[in-house]
Amino acid sequence: MCGEDGASKKSGEPRKFDPSFKGPIQNRGCTDIVCCIIFIIAIVGYLAVGILAWTHGDPRKVIYPTDSMGQFCGQGKLEKQPFLFYFNMMKCASPMVLLEFQCPTPQVCVQTCPNRTMTLITAISKPQDWEYYKSYCKEDPGHKAAAQILKEKLCPAYLVSSNPFLQRCFPSMGKKGEVITVGDQEKFSDGVNELDAKDLMAGMKNASIVMEGRQVAMKIFEDYTKSWYWILICLLIAVVLSLIFIVLLRFLAGVMVWVMILMVVAVIAYGIAHCSIKYVSLKDTPGSNITLQQLGFQPDFAVYLHIRQTWLAFIIILAILELIIILLLIFLRNRIRVAVELMKEASRAIGYVMSSLVFPIFTFFLLAIVIAFWGVNAVFLSTSSEPVYKVFNETECVHSRETCNPENFTSSSMKSDCPHSQCLFAFYGGETPYHKYLILLQFYNVFLFFWCANFVTALGQMTLAGAFASYYWAFDKSKDMPAFPLCASLGRSLRYHTGSLAFGSLLLAIVQVIRVLLEYIDHKLKGAENKFAKFLLCCLKCCFWCLEKFIKFINRNAYIMVAIYGKNFCRSARDAFFLLMRNVVRVVVLDKVTDFILFLGKLLIVGLVGIFAFFFFSGQTDAFKGTAPSLHYYWVPILTVLVCSYLIAHGFFSVYAMCVDTLFLCFCDDLERNDGSAAQPFFMTAGLHDVLMKDPDAAPTPASREETMQLTATEKMD
Repeated sequence: MCGEDGASKKSGEPRKFDPSFKGPIQNRGCTDIVCCIIFIIAIVGYLAVGILAWTHGDPRKVIYPTDSMGQFCGQGKLEKQPFLFYFNMMKCASPMVLLEFQCPTPQVCVQTCPNRTMTLITAISKPQDWEYYKSYCKEDPGHKAAAQILKEKLCPAYLVSSNPFLQRCFPSMGKKGEVITVGDQEKFSDGVNELDAKDLMAGMKNASIVMEGRQVAMKIFEDYTKSWYWILICLLIAVVLSLIFIVLLRFLAGVMVWVMILMVVAVIAYGIAHCSIKYVSLKDTPGSNITLQQLGFQPDFAVYLHIRQTWLAFIIILAILELIIILLLIFLRNRIRVAVELMKEASRAIGYVMSSLVFPIFTFFLLAIVIAFWGVNAVFLSTSSEPVYKVFNETECVHSRETCNPENFTSSSMKSDCPHSQCLFAFYGGETPYHKYLILLQFYNVFLFFWCANFVTALGQMTLAGAFASYYWAFDKSKDMPAFPLCASLGRSLRYHTGSLAFGSLLLAIVQVIRVLLEYIDHKLKGAENKFAKFLLCCLKCCFWCLEKFIKFINRNAYIMVAIYGKNFCRSARDAFFLLMRNVVRVVVLDKVTDFILFLGKLLIVGLVGIFAFFFFSGQTDAFKGTAPSLHYYWVPILTVLVCSYLIAHGFFSVYAMCVDTLFLCFCDDLERNDGSAAQPFFMTAGLHDVLMKDPDAAPTPASREETMQLTATEKMD
């Protein structure tokens, strides 16, 4: 029998018959109290970190450019001056720009970028030009002479025709043949010398490098602002499709499983056909035959879709995936038939707990709160630094790059030692204890995010496990089931087992944080030549990935045992592990096949929604060309839809997965507790008993509880 075949000392002792056991124990006590207290303290600390971050943080620091006085362009009193203007762009050619992320030249917020090229000397002699020129000064120079204005650095020495880019004014560079021009001129004057337009290129390049990451981030953010409405519509479609599929599974489990399998094969086959058509159509297109290695990394992923090798890679990946799925279907066809019957039994259980179909919405809501809180904290923590000002001088002086105070700089010893120096905004930082330990607060924010997210997921798993266990262990399903099994299970989980949930989620969070740190180290060692370090890091990443999967497996089954017996986490994890080890063959060949089927269902949801999102956002279909928003990177909403659709499908299909796992664990426990006789009848239904008998590798088992009761009644009548 299932429980007896694998029973050994190494796998623990099988459970004994207990006539008083009738399902999830009602009289239970609190478990893992110490961990519960630690979790509550950690949550209070998390809220304190949030309040601290919201007090010091300012998201405008990553959105708006900052002038030399640390003021935000386009905000507050500078609301009508949204663009940042550099007095001397050529100063940005200094290598220090790449270290301190700031050009050593005065910067002011202006209403518009200059559209003329002129010098201070020529503008000051013409009233109309001078009025225009003064709009690019730090302050009104009044009637001061040009030499005094330049000495006090009140105005730039020259203006160059510029265009706005990322709210910054960059010279309007162009070409006349092979000659670089600025404002259609090959040369310009800085008020002293005639300079070539190409001299500005180095400064523009450094300033561009500083802002390259921010540029991509801002474009992605802009794409989200344009497409968020359509992303939500796509995700709503994913929710509706997931609900339709699990509702149909409830009533047409056998048919729907095979429909899902065939549709997954068909969707992947369509993907292969579509990629093949694209691959052939690009055959004679100029530039389409270059390799991905030659192209290198491009932030605009649309560029890759014009390369034949991209579509060839898609064809190979989808073909391999299709082949793997078809081979698995061929070799597991008998197991799939048994798994289909198990899905039918799970559908009957869900029929008694119909509220479980919408329970993932509650979990999504809690996870959304956790993610939102983490995201807001991360933004405010990263922007909670204070403006740091440093001494900038055209020539080296004893105080160059030292921290200064702009309010009293003119009367300070620094100014007297370096008469031509300036105290300019350099970057955001800080020397207070808060700023020194900011990295620890960021780490705490990440760690608590993983802990809370895992806790919410664990709460959902234990709640569903308790509800479905109530179904399995009910003598008469229509009479012995509690009125609100899901609510009762949720109440028990929160009242008695918050500590156990926190314990299991803490173990998982620790491993996940270690994996994040390993990824960070790997990123830092990208350019390293130490092969042994790379090999060791790769092994560690692989080991911790496996450890995370193992802990998730143990946690899931431990929560089921906690929901049923009310024991602490460690005791429940041990009991669940030994029970599964005593039935390891069935775990592999039966329980995991249903996981494969549910995974195909998730792939189907993601595939259908992903195909719709691709044709909509890419604009490759005439039906959507007038409706789809104009985006910098249309892959941004597509990837967002794909990832979120999978999470949505996973959330809804997790109801079936949890139901199957709970029934399977209860089933193995039932076989160990009872022998199928009239005195110790099985609690399994006739349907679940039939599933076992259909398993070709299973040994014959006694009759189910229902069959035993019928047999006993017949004998009494005789």
